[in-house]
Amino acid sequence: MKLTTIIGAAILFFAFGCNQNEADSDAFGNFEATEYMISAENSGKILALDVNEGDVFSEAKQVGIIDTTQLYLQREQLKAQKSAVASGVKNILSRIAVYQEQISILEKDKSRIDKMFADGAATSKDVDDVNGGVLLAQKQIQAVKTENAKVLGELESFDRRIESLNDLIEKSKIYVPETATVLEKYHEAYEMVNAGTPLFKLADLSTLDLRVYISGDQLSEVKIGQEVKVLIDKNKEENEILQGKVIWISSQSEFTPKIIQTKKERVKLVYAVKVKVVNDGRLKIGMPGEIRLK
Repeated sequence: MKLTTIIGAAILFFAFGCNQNEADSDAFGNFEATEYMISAENSGKILALDVNEGDVFSEAKQVGIIDTTQLYLQREQLKAQKSAVASGVKNILSRIAVYQEQISILEKDKSRIDKMFADGAATSKDVDDVNGGVLLAQKQIQAVKTENAKVLGELESFDRRIESLNDLIEKSKIYVPETATVLEKYHEAYEMVNAGTPLFKLADLSTLDLRVYISGDQLSEVKIGQEVKVLIDKNKEENEILQGKVIWISSQSEFTPKIIQTKKERVKLVYAVKVKVVNDGRLKIGMPGEIRLK
């Protein structure tokens, strides 16, 4: 057999093998994760920020704090003002007690005078005087209660303002809220920040989603919850096979993204599909992947 014939056969075999491997995969895409920013919830100087890019947190944890000195001083000032106002409440309550005692005495006088008036031993003026005294004491009690209500309202206002400061002090603490990996860090300790300033970016990398695109004639082969094989590159010639589960299928078609297929393939309408894959550390955001439905 001629050498050129052998080489040609080898090339055809290699090409067929490569095409066969590509044909085994039903869709292609890239891994992604839900990324989110942790931003400052209060303005001030960062006193501590103990995170670095690549840090992995297995649970919620406080990692920093923004200076709360001024907030603390404002809260203490409000507490002192509230205490001063509250002392007036005791005075008001003691005045009410005095008027109530007066009414108790007048009620006894009224009972006695009413009996004397019935016996002709007291005049109508005596009856009017004692009734007027009772009525006056009752009005005085009502006036003091109105005054007390205003003071109590002022005390409640102090409570709300103190609660607001407590909330700001709590929001000055910086947390990683859940299991996550630090992707990017934007600020360091002792820098000044405003409320809403991004501090660092997080994502849960314990699982990643492989977003792939399937054609319309493949839709019947894909269902939510379906287990599929996920292929990632092991080296230039070999793949590694992982297990994945279909968690989302787009309800609308779109043109194939440029990064997925050749220019000829990009004109086709496809449907996006997300496959969730448990990450043992090999998967990275943006890494290419493939799926096999069968």
